[in-house]
Amino acid sequence: MRFALFLAWKNLNHRRLQSLVAILGVAAGVAVVTAALSLTNGFIRELIDATLKATPHVLLFAYDPKDAPPPEDPAITAKTPVLPVKALLTRRAGEGRGAASDFGTLFGVGEGAPAVYPGLGLEALSPGRAVLGSALAASLGLYPGEEFFALAITQKRRKLTLAHTFATGNYLIDAGYGFLSLEDAQALLETPGMIAGWHLRIRDPERAREVAERLTASGRYWARTWQDLNRTLIEQLALQKRVIGIVLSLIVAVAALGIANVLVLLTVEKTPELALLRVLGASSGTLLGSFVWQGLLLGGAGVLLGDLAGYLLARYFQAHPLGIPGDLYFITRLPVEVRPSDFALVSAVALFTVLLASFAPLFRVLRLEPGKILR
Repeated sequence: MRFALFLAWKNLNHRRLQSLVAILGVAAGVAVVTAALSLTNGFIRELIDATLKATPHVLLFAYDPKDAPPPEDPAITAKTPVLPVKALLTRRAGEGRGAASDFGTLFGVGEGAPAVYPGLGLEALSPGRAVLGSALAASLGLYPGEEFFALAITQKRRKLTLAHTFATGNYLIDAGYGFLSLEDAQALLETPGMIAGWHLRIRDPERAREVAERLTASGRYWARTWQDLNRTLIEQLALQKRVIGIVLSLIVAVAALGIANVLVLLTVEKTPELALLRVLGASSGTLLGSFVWQGLLLGGAGVLLGDLAGYLLARYFQAHPLGIPGDLYFITRLPVEVRPSDFALVSAVALFTVLLASFAPLFRVLRLEPGKILR
């Protein structure tokens, strides 16, 4: 083992430039993969967090609007009665501005809404006042304190004042949703005292389905969770990460081929020396072990350097997030989330690939005939 390691180190020193290029190739591949996965993690987390700002963890819909008592469960941390209204929103022409209109979904919410939707400024809600997504308000040209009108499918129109705007970071939500008081929603739909159900916030969003099953056992409600509402998005994001990981791993495979190339060339160049070592008593296993050690030394150095470079690159993008168009990607910036598990997985795959590459000279070493070569 020591002799094999000694031979490996001597051979690497003999071809320093090629060894350095091989190390840098592996390092570049690992750095790109780890940084890309960190960006992907951040993209997924940011999109889900932005969505959850304006999406309840559990939505309960009453089979009978007249029989919709408040749900009770230890996992519930906040709840509010809800009545959604699809409405045409219009703003009259003003000084230097023309009239504007847009469609939006307004959720009539009652007591407890600020706790269900923390950070959206729903504390400003009261009868006659509304809170709109920032992009929706911008499309109407509205500023806080200005009046606009909501026209429901009942042809009922109601004058509202913009009390506040919110920005979740998810463009689809910011451009299509808003909130108003439950009384205003009931007036627009001409259904006094009626609610459609309840929006709930629970301690652990990942257990939303479990909580929904318990709450629907009474037969009063049917439920949807935030995962149900965003199932397609969640599946697409998971698939996207897998595809990105597979495609970028090919970069590491290409770098491993570079190491294989170095080892094969070294075998050809050192054939007489290898034959002499065989005559002096070195076994084929020892010679092959020296090439395995070379692959591991090159790959290990490349992986360590790549992990460091990938971490520094991820931290740079964390400090200077990339801006992206919100109407195309739903969020307005590309955050970073560094996960040690991703770095460990990429490092393991890279080392395994390099180890396979180090067996490239196997057949040439095993077929070595010292007598013919030295003759």
